[in-house]
Amino acid sequence: MDFPFLDSWLRRHRTPRGIAVYSTGADDQERVAELLSECGLLRERAAAAGVELDDTAESLGRLDQLVPSWRDDPEELPWLGNDAGLYLGTVIIRTVPGAAWQVWPNGQPVVTLGSGREIDVVAIGHDWAESGTPELSQAYAEASEV
Repeated sequence: MDFPFLDSWLRRHRTPRGIAVYSTGADDQERVAELLSECGLLRERAAAAGVELDDTAESLGRLDQLVPSWRDDPEELPWLGNDAGLYLGTVIIRTVPGAAWQVWPNGQPVVTLGSGREIDVVAIGHDWAESGTPELSQAYAEASEV
């Protein structure tokens, strides 16, 4: 049997994929956004490949063009997937009006758009790191559509 409301509840309450964030309340929004924007491993790998991550939509396209050497390292792959998703979320938050970070009860950070739509950017980042799809630039384009 398919219960859509149950799927939604499970996404919010099961153990998050890759990263969990817990804060003390709404006053932490700026600190959470700052923490989530660090993406140290991704920024390091991109810089080594000559790609500047300047928190713009264009930088997502440059990331999509990188040779995915991280796929050869099973220990690095999940960390890079986390960072890719958080970077995607950071770009959306900084460039799409009305977008904001939201933390589900299980600690999973997601991006909420002005329309109320929620985007699990960490899951997108993992998929991108593992297979190259969806492209980060495409995920951004879909999020930025009005």
